[in-house]
Amino acid sequence: VAYDHWGFLRGEAELWRYGGAPSLGQPHAFSQPSPWAWVDVSQLQAAAPLHPVAVQCQEAQVVVTVHRDLFGMGRLVKATELTLGPASCLPVVWSAAETMVTFMAGLHECGSTLRVTPDALVYSTSLNYNPVVSGNPVIVRTSPAVVPIECHYPRKDNVSSNGVKPTWVPFRSTLSSEEKLPFSLRLMNDDWSTERVSTIFQLGEVLHFQAGVNTENHAPLRLFVDNCVATPTPDSSSSPQYAFIDFNGCLVDGQLDDATSTFISPRPRQDVLQFAVDAFKFAGDSSSLIYITCHLKVSLADQAPDPLNKACSFNKASNLWAPLEGTRDICSCCEMRSCDLARHSRRLHAPSRWQGGRVRRELPPQLGREADVVVGPLFIHSWQDHPVRRLPSGG
Repeated sequence: VAYDHWGFLRGEAELWRYGGAPSLGQPHAFSQPSPWAWVDVSQLQAAAPLHPVAVQCQEAQVVVTVHRDLFGMGRLVKATELTLGPASCLPVVWSAAETMVTFMAGLHECGSTLRVTPDALVYSTSLNYNPVVSGNPVIVRTSPAVVPIECHYPRKDNVSSNGVKPTWVPFRSTLSSEEKLPFSLRLMNDDWSTERVSTIFQLGEVLHFQAGVNTENHAPLRLFVDNCVATPTPDSSSSPQYAFIDFNGCLVDGQLDDATSTFISPRPRQDVLQFAVDAFKFAGDSSSLIYITCHLKVSLADQAPDPLNKACSFNKASNLWAPLEGTRDICSCCEMRSCDLARHSRRLHAPSRWQGGRVRRELPPQLGREADVVVGPLFIHSWQDHPVRRLPSGG
């Protein structure tokens, strides 16, 4: 039996860790807290000096690189005979002169399927080889092949890589550095007492969000949520998307007839802001996944709220916008949907450097006093989704 230089013996499937580039050395165990690519090349019976199929499981997409000498026999298959997934997606990089073919697809694209286990999200797809019949139609010199591919994403660990901006953050996201304030966004239980463990919701439930910032060694700060957008992937610019907080702190979802979304009054602390949003999912999206990206910022606690620094909810009883704090007029731009054009100063008053008998740092510069934070993925299912209802609720 010839030695298999790919680390695959004939008929064997391995699990590989993605660390920014294809890992073609040693196999790793499932317990590693990183994305994993599982590839079964048993149908290929490969014995070539290069790995025929290399997979990178990235935060929002999968990259599959295929050697056209697919069976290790010295014959190059045609790039047009290779497709990805049940939807038969074509490669994005290939030419007749090259020996490699590259596919790039979002985790939900090309007909991939999602399986949820207690420990991981498993996206499954396949590399398909469908040879074109040529020459004498009575005979064939090769047969079709399917290479199953899986990407495993742990549900209990943060996943990031050096080569990709880290956008996958299970359950919560926290931004912190020496020059930036540590902002956070968390899902809370219904009574707001503890952080929620499960990210599985049913339509009809309410999502309880708690935004916060650590103000230690700073002048007292007040936290605001400028905007929040839901997307089916970690990329906040992806489509479709739904902005349920917009216009510098207007909780616009609360205006919908079937919603009760609102900011929670009073605040627990000036550096914490809570808001409740009725669960929703994207129409026609079978994955039932949403990611929430919110832009948080702070102002000095002694600065009066204004149209650019506010938290406004819509009161259906009065049919008016109401601020969490401050005068009612700061919410008038929510109705006009043009708060960014309000003629109010963005300047922050300089705080006293001596407060309460101790020296406090002044408010950090503009880049340090605001940040985007992410929560997700959240699984939003209807009551008809019976298989999901049987999943354990632990996260």
